[in-house]
Amino acid sequence: MLKIEKIVMLFFLISTLTACSEYQKVLNKGKVDARYKMATELFEQKKYSKSIALFEKVIPAYERKPQMQRIMYMVAESYYYSKDYDLAAYYFNRFIANYPNSSKIEEAAYLVAHSYYLASPKYTRDQKDTQKALVAFQEYIDNYPTSERLADANKFYDELTFRLEKKSFEIAKQYYHVEDYNAAVFAFENFLQDHIGSSLKEEALYFKFKASNDLAVKSILEKKEMRINNAITIHDKFMKSFPESKRAKEVASLHKNLTKELKQTKELIEQYTNRTDNGL
Repeated sequence: MLKIEKIVMLFFLISTLTACSEYQKVLNKGKVDARYKMATELFEQKKYSKSIALFEKVIPAYERKPQMQRIMYMVAESYYYSKDYDLAAYYFNRFIANYPNSSKIEEAAYLVAHSYYLASPKYTRDQKDTQKALVAFQEYIDNYPTSERLADANKFYDELTFRLEKKSFEIAKQYYHVEDYNAAVFAFENFLQDHIGSSLKEEALYFKFKASNDLAVKSILEKKEMRINNAITIHDKFMKSFPESKRAKEVASLHKNLTKELKQTKELIEQYTNRTDNGL
């Protein structure tokens, strides 16, 4: 039994070495039609990196021939399945531009968007590919409203939109945590304006109130009244928008302190004004 296994392994090794030798021979010195044939066979065998290397050799020869349409699509798919999503998107885009009447156009448009989606990083990193994916998915949704891929396209679009919302939210939240309350209020206001229907709206409005509360309480006297009033306005908006919020009790408690602080601030301002008027 052991002898049979060794024979099988030896046969496999010889076959592999022979195949590799044949591949290198065609890659380095093969004629165009031999390279094209082997590239297609390797693509069908899902050996994408090897097929790409051969396709790159034959592309110049097929540039203006009918086979080029198939070659370009196989190259795009090879990069896609090799998880080189930037190049996949590039070649799918080239395919769309060069062959607008192809039966593969809809699929190519979807795979452009999906390539950008797969290249898109988590929200903490640069979102350039996320923006590209959103544009590509929106174009796909607009151009193919009856597509069987429409549900997936909408799902990915919503996921990417949330990724951008999360990044914007976390930036604003970071301002709050480093106690730059003025910047936090401004950042949360921008977030709420830019993402009106966001699932993070309640949390964003909560932190906007917290930041405005802390900013008001720690302000100098001449700015305190205005900032307390601003914080109270944000409180009112939060309670109106989310009366059943689990944060409502905390927000109400802070509001109660603000009203006391406002009363004390007005009294101090009045005392200061009277002293100034009396020349003291």
